[in-house]
Amino acid sequence: MYKLIAIDVDDTLLSDNLTVSEGTREAMASAIEMGVMVTLATGRMFASAQKIAKGINLNVPIITYQGALVKTLLDGEVLYERSVPADAAKELYEYSKENGLHLQSYVNDELYGTEENDRIKAYSKLSNIPYLIEPDFDKLINQPTNKMLMIDDPDRLDEIAIELQALIGDRVHITKSKAHYLEFMHKEGTKGHALKYMAGHIGCTLEETIAVGDAWNDREMIQAAGLGVAMGNAVPMLKEMADYVTSSNNEEGVKHVIEKFILNR
Repeated sequence: MYKLIAIDVDDTLLSDNLTVSEGTREAMASAIEMGVMVTLATGRMFASAQKIAKGINLNVPIITYQGALVKTLLDGEVLYERSVPADAAKELYEYSKENGLHLQSYVNDELYGTEENDRIKAYSKLSNIPYLIEPDFDKLINQPTNKMLMIDDPDRLDEIAIELQALIGDRVHITKSKAHYLEFMHKEGTKGHALKYMAGHIGCTLEETIAVGDAWNDREMIQAAGLGVAMGNAVPMLKEMADYVTSSNNEEGVKHVIEKFILNR
């Protein structure tokens, strides 16, 4: 019945020790052998997601930057791309500067900060991606920017999200991938939009898709998919709207979904 499964990466496909279990790898391989397209749908940049996809032998277009970029794994062909509007990016930068907030940008699949600090260093280490420092934000503003990201205390970011929704919410999609990450993309740069594109690209309906995730940034694709699945470790609101709740990322939740709904085991 299902022809496409889109799987979030952090806290979904990856366990807390940032690995993919052998059982999950085998289930994914079995699904692929049956003709199902297995892809990643992550907030990570393409360069970071590419390393994970190669490690699990996926040779498909992958959804990155929360859905703002769909790109083929091997030849790097861009199939779908949306960028943060330049005027909204400028307002976001000015707001960050005025309020002493850390803001980083993703331009041409490279990570940029305007100053070197512990937050960008920690993010770079976690995602296994180098970063560049460009103090003059105006040099970046008119280049295609797939995503911008704030890192701060979760409660503070919740308050900031409300303020920024009123300021630039008419032009950008605002979401959280982790409690301390507030992310900004084009209005059509969501995992839901990317899933719809991918379904059309391979010639299946949305009813023939499965989406699996754990965080609020997975909401749009879980709502769009024929079967929306929340991890056992997912945020409560995502579990409430999902069609099915699987086990946690440390209990091979992705493997369980594949076996139950694709392999019929």
